[in-house]
Amino acid sequence: MGKKSYRLIAWGVIWLLTIGSLRATLLAAEICPASSKEELHLSAKAAANWIVQNQSDNGRYLYEVKMSEAGIPIISDGYNLVRHAGTTMALYQIVEEGEPQYLEAADAGLKYLLDRSVGNEEILAVAEGSADAKLGTASLLAISLIKRRAATGDKKYDQTLEMLGNFIITMQREDGSMLYLWDQQTASPVPEITSLFATGEALWALASLHNLFPEKGWDHLAFRTLDYMATQRDEDENVWPRPWADQWAAYSLNEMSEWGLSEIHIQYARELAAQFGIAVRWESQRNGGLDGLVHSPEPIAAGQGTWIEAIGMLHQLSEDEPRLEDLRIPLQERLLCAAGRMRVKQTIGTGTVEFDGGWFTGGVSRVDGQQHALSGLLFAALSLDEQGQ
Repeated sequence: MGKKSYRLIAWGVIWLLTIGSLRATLLAAEICPASSKEELHLSAKAAANWIVQNQSDNGRYLYEVKMSEAGIPIISDGYNLVRHAGTTMALYQIVEEGEPQYLEAADAGLKYLLDRSVGNEEILAVAEGSADAKLGTASLLAISLIKRRAATGDKKYDQTLEMLGNFIITMQREDGSMLYLWDQQTASPVPEITSLFATGEALWALASLHNLFPEKGWDHLAFRTLDYMATQRDEDENVWPRPWADQWAAYSLNEMSEWGLSEIHIQYARELAAQFGIAVRWESQRNGGLDGLVHSPEPIAAGQGTWIEAIGMLHQLSEDEPRLEDLRIPLQERLLCAAGRMRVKQTIGTGTVEFDGGWFTGGVSRVDGQQHALSGLLFAALSLDEQGQ
């Protein structure tokens, strides 16, 4: 056999390996379980049931549970006030979507937060004991109260909302970035410490507060932070790949959809859509066999839930924003694919009633998994309204 033949065989092997690698990664088949609107809504309700069934009398949620090899649940002692606020917000979201039976549990979660209020006559934040107050907790508390107001028509927390808004703008720097911690001893922000998550949470809260209280004129402050997130945050926080896959940014863009978004904001929305779309595609190719071997470990439910939230918000934005009309159908396809996969992974009929309706990854289920999935599944169900499904 001549040298030419050996070269042809070598190139053939290389091409076969390349094609096989692509088939197992980028070109792998996707599995996207079909779901009706009713199925998605029922899945969201099951997630809400998990939260409520595992809530303590004082309003505190079960934070994390791990199932031992013997099937015995081991409850974590840890807790996170930011995630508590996010879970409360998710319960108010489902109340707003016509499920009033969750209002009592949401109000109990709200009381748990308000019992930990700190600040002064002008600002309000939330912290455990003497600890620093976190921006994210106050921001998601504000969203919770806004969702409660929308669901019930009750305006009794309007002053509290204004005080939360005052706290958020106290944490904003001139370039639009947000400081993360507020020192109770000095009654001032802790310098130089920021948070990727809290910045987006604060923007969504600030934008929502402006839509509720437009006379406050907080829209220019919200634009300042959106501009920062769209152009500078990734560099400051050393994020890669860019942009940071921030579902709170998607919430914020949708909240600000009628404000006159700039081309920079529209491009940012497109980049976010691409990031979350890639995440969903990669996860939907996790189908066992060789496809499964080349994928990283499965993300926790909280992570997958944020993808659905983000795509749901971007899909809603595309329905109102003509410059994103071309993304409307692709975003809905990604949304329903991710939500369908989430639905079939949900633990239903396990025989352990209090843990039915949750998601376990590596035997562990955490409350923010139920929180983010609940919100995302609601958005996926809503996306089917236009088709009457």
